[in-house]
Amino acid sequence: MGSSAETAVSGAQTAIETVCPAIALLDVQGTVVGWSQAAQRLVGYSAVEVVGRSAGVLLVAAEDRVKASQAAQKSTLGGRWSDLAQVRHRDGRSIDVRLWVSPLSGQDGRDWWVVCATDKALLPAWPAEATVEPLLATLPLPSRLPIGVVIRDTHLRCIRVNETQGSKDGIPLPQRLGRRLTEAAPGTGAEALEAVMHQVLESGDPAMDVDYQALLPANVRSNRILTASFFRLDDAQGRALGVCSVSVDVTDSRRARERLAILGEASRRIGTTLDVMQTAQELAALAVPFLADYTTVDLAESVQLGEEPLTHLGPQDGRIPAFRRAGLASIHPGTPESLFARGEPVFVPPTSPFTGVLRSGKSHFEPMLDTSPGTWLDHHDPARAEKIREHDMHSLMVVPIHARGAVLGVAVFVRTKDPRPFEEDDLLLAEELVSWAALALDNARRYARERSAALALQRLLHPHRPTGGSAADVAWRYLPADSHHGIGGDWFDVIPLSGARLALVVGDVVGHGINAAAKMGQLRTAMRTLAGMDMSPDEVLSRLDEQVIRLTEAEDPRHPATTTMAATCLYAVYDPVTRTCTMARAGHPPPAIIDPYGHVTFPDLPTGAPLGLGLVPFESATLELAEGSVLAFYTDGLIEARDQDISAGMNRLRAALAQPDLTLDDLCSSTVDTLRAKPPSDDVTLLLARTRSLSADQVASWQFPSDPAVVSRARTLAARQLTQWGLEHLVESTELIVSELLTNAIIHSNGDCNGDCNSDRTIGLRLIRHEMLTCEVFDATHSHPLVRRPRTTDEHGRGLFLVTQLSRRWGTRDVPDGKLIWADQQLPPSA
Repeated sequence: MGSSAETAVSGAQTAIETVCPAIALLDVQGTVVGWSQAAQRLVGYSAVEVVGRSAGVLLVAAEDRVKASQAAQKSTLGGRWSDLAQVRHRDGRSIDVRLWVSPLSGQDGRDWWVVCATDKALLPAWPAEATVEPLLATLPLPSRLPIGVVIRDTHLRCIRVNETQGSKDGIPLPQRLGRRLTEAAPGTGAEALEAVMHQVLESGDPAMDVDYQALLPANVRSNRILTASFFRLDDAQGRALGVCSVSVDVTDSRRARERLAILGEASRRIGTTLDVMQTAQELAALAVPFLADYTTVDLAESVQLGEEPLTHLGPQDGRIPAFRRAGLASIHPGTPESLFARGEPVFVPPTSPFTGVLRSGKSHFEPMLDTSPGTWLDHHDPARAEKIREHDMHSLMVVPIHARGAVLGVAVFVRTKDPRPFEEDDLLLAEELVSWAALALDNARRYARERSAALALQRLLHPHRPTGGSAADVAWRYLPADSHHGIGGDWFDVIPLSGARLALVVGDVVGHGINAAAKMGQLRTAMRTLAGMDMSPDEVLSRLDEQVIRLTEAEDPRHPATTTMAATCLYAVYDPVTRTCTMARAGHPPPAIIDPYGHVTFPDLPTGAPLGLGLVPFESATLELAEGSVLAFYTDGLIEARDQDISAGMNRLRAALAQPDLTLDDLCSSTVDTLRAKPPSDDVTLLLARTRSLSADQVASWQFPSDPAVVSRARTLAARQLTQWGLEHLVESTELIVSELLTNAIIHSNGDCNGDCNSDRTIGLRLIRHEMLTCEVFDATHSHPLVRRPRTTDEHGRGLFLVTQLSRRWGTRDVPDGKLIWADQQLPPSA
């Protein structure tokens, strides 16, 4: 049949489905023997007025009466007639109708006729290029009139039926005539249809578009769906003569609608998140029960981890790639059909259809699943074979999940309770669903890869487990505005320094996302390097400013968006021995200081210019803090709002921090939750440090004249102090370190005076017991010693080399009026 003919027949079916036709029953002479209420509504005549009269009188045109006579005589149209005609209304006007006329068979051997008439105005418009009349004249009759008609008496026994009905529902004519539907095809479906017919008989109201499945024998599986409309027929006295049912096979149209509905659901329900496991579960959940009774989705582990999938996921080097069950759904609670729970590894036999699908990238379609003994299931996967037989899995589809040329996994669709086998159209639908899900899965995989890379970058750029050591307790929060990548331009750091001191850093590079994070990583690395050099905060910022200028000059001028590196920074050093904090800032908001009673102040520090401008020198300021004070360092994303002045944000911060009863971590969370804008427009960082101080019995210090004779006494005093601290095991190494550092300081101190030494010049020695044992030696010179490996002929140069071997680390730093050289030794955890 050509496309125009198909359109015409489809239109005729649509008319029967959507329009309530008028039904008339005629005998062989063309006399009306039954009349429906819809017929009365169409032409105005009641059953009393029409039954017993010739139906031809209702036809207006003589030509139509001739065609009807020819149909009755089984002439050129083979006893069937379908055409446009004019019928006479009771009020005298003419009505254009579409007539369908079909013969009915009965047990008495006499022919009856059923006439269905529908107002032409209510029918859908036909295609302009193919009118119905010439099509109906050339098409074979079964295709031209695909309408099944059954006439039943008041006891619902079949008394008349046309031949089309038998081809639709599969009930043979001898089995049908004289019997009720429940007798001809016992079952719940027949009982439901008879209930509808009883209601039509009693009320006289038609029942339209009642769907039912073809009533075939129980051992025959069918996917055919019919829709029927039921009308009561009245006799000449207006009494119920019986019920007429008009049926149309709507399998294709219903399935098309169902598939469209499922695909529409797929667009709404699959890919709602960028989570691989969730997307796989959404695919499985959608397929049940629309398409299958049981569905699984298995993905390669590389997909779940966001890694690149393999081009083919077949066996490689004799091994099957690792799979995990990502999606699982069943019509039975608890999915008893599955051997594997979601998230568990899945065993894939090397000779199974699953492996074939992975290797070829093509679907495996098995409408009637072979579960007989001796298949691959029994030989290679007996556990799965037992599940298949236990749950009567009788139809199978295995569809590869592939996107952008790569196979991500497989989706398996199984029917168990539904007796119908899968058809080719089901496979096409399954592949459409999987294709839709595959794009969502690939997007989720790519997002997982980008997210993993971003999180890895964040872990590298931010402190892993920042700790304040003996100097402070710390808590922090970092909330990027770019939630997709999870990183931005804000950074913070907690850097342990020599002598139990602690450096606290907060900075902000302008911008968000990967570019800002990369620049931030450069600055953080430079900052840690500068902090390790034990310079003062103002000197650190000066060096960092120079570094930003160099980085900016070195960038590619072809990409102007990346040639600027505007940044602000606040750098502070806290000394728990003196309880002093020295701070300097480069265009950054001032810190907040919360005293032990909850009073919040913002110290007046020199502002400084943002990094990278090189405009003015930076200045440091030193504050003495009460023990237990909290230092709050933050970025402007915490306090800025587009519609408010920054001072308003600082006042809100003051109120949020004034909660002395909260733990440090709770105070950190509470402050960020209170002040962070929603949605965030800038990265937010908050670093809190509650200061500690070292007690007097943790520090011992002495002053000695610059005379080599004092070295012995210094060793004795150091050994005595270590004994008091219970560190006798460190006495020998500490004596050697003290001796070498003190001797080195005395020699260089005396050497620098050029024979004119001041007898008041002294050398300082200090021992600090914290997480380390720190030995510090102070002198008034500014020459920094260098360690070198001495030659066998050298008389000097072994001192610092020996210190390097005995200590965990050592270094020097400038202090007011001189320099300090220090060495750390590791203490046992209990010290």
